[in-house]
Amino acid sequence: MAEAAKTLTGRCLCGAVTLTLQSETPRLRACHCDMCRQHTSGMFISVDTVPGTLEVRGPAQSFASSEWAERGFCGTCGSTLWYGTVHDGMRHPAAGLFDAADLGEMTLEFFADECPQGYALAGEHRKLSTAETIAMFEGEA
Repeated sequence: MAEAAKTLTGRCLCGAVTLTLQSETPRLRACHCDMCRQHTSGMFISVDTVPGTLEVRGPAQSFASSEWAERGFCGTCGSTLWYGTVHDGMRHPAAGLFDAADLGEMTLEFFADECPQGYALAGEHRKLSTAETIAMFEGEA
């Protein structure tokens, strides 16, 4: 039997933006692309959400970081809020905004071949190369 979805509530650093979502596990995903590393000074880790359940309140803003993605941030403190994929309209919220996200299991790494030598994630999980990641985000995979 599938586990019931849990409600997770998070906030940016200053508290001006709040996010609420439903997550069944929660499962975590990491991205090592050069833009995520530049944006966060490390990998970007998102929490898996039940599609259509993410609610964002407050001065959230976003910008198009590529033809197929956007990045959300707090208009007050600049905290990273989400990574969004254009082809499906999904927003993948930053795991660090949610107290309960640290209970999640790492399930997927994007741009795994770009992961710096200085760190690596433990455990057995799926690792997509740059080509595999781009194909997925462009809706080809």
